[in-house]
Amino acid sequence: MYQKILKEIQQPYYQQQYPNDGQRFIAWYLRNIHGLDEIQTKGCITDGANDKQIDAIFVDDNSSTVYIIQGKFIGSSQVDSEPLREILSSWVRIKNMIALQEDANNKLKQKLIDLSDALQDDYDISFELVTTATLTQAAKADLERFQEELSNNDELSASIHLIDSDEIRRRYDLALDKENPLINHTVILDPNKYLNIELGNTKVVLAALPLSECIRFPGIKDGTLFKKNVRQSLGLSNAVNKGIKQTIYNDAEEFFFFHNGITAICTNMEIHNDELSLQGLSIVNGCQSLNTILSCSEKVKAQENSYVMFRFYEIPERNRADKISVSTNSQSAVKPRDLRSNDKRVLGLKKTFEQKYSAGYMLTKRGEVAPANKDEEYIVDLSDLGKYLMAWHSQRPNISYSESKIFDKYFDQIFRKDYCPEKVQALNELSKSIFKRWIKENPLGLNESLLAMKSYAPYHHMYAVSLCFCVINNMAEGVPDPAIAISKLKCNYVYDEIIDMAGTCLNTALEAAANEPQPGNRVFSPQNWIKTKTCLTGIRAAIRQYFNMLPAMPGGRDLSQKYKSALQMEPEFFEERWSAD
Repeated sequence: MYQKILKEIQQPYYQQQYPNDGQRFIAWYLRNIHGLDEIQTKGCITDGANDKQIDAIFVDDNSSTVYIIQGKFIGSSQVDSEPLREILSSWVRIKNMIALQEDANNKLKQKLIDLSDALQDDYDISFELVTTATLTQAAKADLERFQEELSNNDELSASIHLIDSDEIRRRYDLALDKENPLINHTVILDPNKYLNIELGNTKVVLAALPLSECIRFPGIKDGTLFKKNVRQSLGLSNAVNKGIKQTIYNDAEEFFFFHNGITAICTNMEIHNDELSLQGLSIVNGCQSLNTILSCSEKVKAQENSYVMFRFYEIPERNRADKISVSTNSQSAVKPRDLRSNDKRVLGLKKTFEQKYSAGYMLTKRGEVAPANKDEEYIVDLSDLGKYLMAWHSQRPNISYSESKIFDKYFDQIFRKDYCPEKVQALNELSKSIFKRWIKENPLGLNESLLAMKSYAPYHHMYAVSLCFCVINNMAEGVPDPAIAISKLKCNYVYDEIIDMAGTCLNTALEAAANEPQPGNRVFSPQNWIKTKTCLTGIRAAIRQYFNMLPAMPGGRDLSQKYKSALQMEPEFFEERWSAD
């Protein structure tokens, strides 16, 4: 965790907002573990001169808890009792709030006001020692002793918790799974139309709900109700959704019999006087149906005898909930990409990308739409990212067209939890620039057969850009770091030139292959060629030939030197190809 955090706090937000790694570490913890935004995080940090051994104070109104944080960001394996004694000292000072406020720095003074208000409302106090090291045996003994002392004190009871490297990792993983916001809802049940049972130690409620009751569920329109679903709404043009809408308007009384039903899970549910109280509610099968029903809300309100079957399960375990989500989605085909939308590697990539780029957004589910306040240049689709990774890092653009292979057979090879956001954005930006060359106007003069393969060939174009670095640096094996590569192209003002040249070389490789004699009088097929490894060899050969011939062209000697200088990269900036064979 130390290396991961050290890398992530190099991001501009941490470097610009906080003067040292200690504060950056606490800011990282508040953002990634407690889920605060940039402004909230800044307001919680009290570290500095006269901080009285208090690095941050976070008042969590949801849990009625005040977190008082002491951080130790160190690369060594162990830490002694000193930070524990600092926590004990801060606890003693808090018991005399007036004296503490007189001596504290301005940031701490402001947070002490919030702390005082929280104590008046009987909030719990939780001291957290957050460190990337582990405690020595002596420190562990002190921790146990201090825990007992703080919890048994009648004047100011508090708890103290060690958040070491392993615990940070555990909480980080839990934060990826956290549902935000948490949806609670109460459903009014018809006493003659529901069944309350228990199956395999699991509470189950089967109910026929009026369609008018369905539109009362919160979180349909913004998609938060479907957080655990494998996809978001696919729109009213979807064939299944068209059928649902048609039934609502033409055969509403038959809706219950025509529809497979809706599956909902929650962390807790209770029935009292025919009212079903649901906590932590999520729809895992029924996203399309509820969105379609909501789109017909006025028609639904006017109907009295239209029902739909609801299955409510009390499922607090995430893994089991995920299995139910996958297994119950059968009305519209579930694609491999859908099944991976809640994978921890995907959630990790999304979290780090959106933290790095506050204006950015990663779309991980089919039908998902980025918020309106996000910058289009920093919006990346998970499906597209998989294709970029296959083309660049696996050097197999001939597989990039196959979404099923990327999210099934090769998922573990190309999606890596610690893949840095700078690389994601570099590939995202490069792809947008490449696709601008694949428009109807054909600015590069590409062969028409290439333009007809817009679903496949642009990923070969991206592959060709990466090969420019490999050829110039005589790297027969290896893949350039995309973030460094794109940065070098821009810094040397050859970004557009290299993209254009790579596209031209792709075109040259296709035409060269088309002119080769075909065995057995067969006819050359561009569609077959683009999906074979043969095309990869041809593209590399075309790029090498271009660079070799460039000095002989008019003005080519200076241009050749310009490109060599711009594309020169140290060997350490190349990495092994991600195998996908």
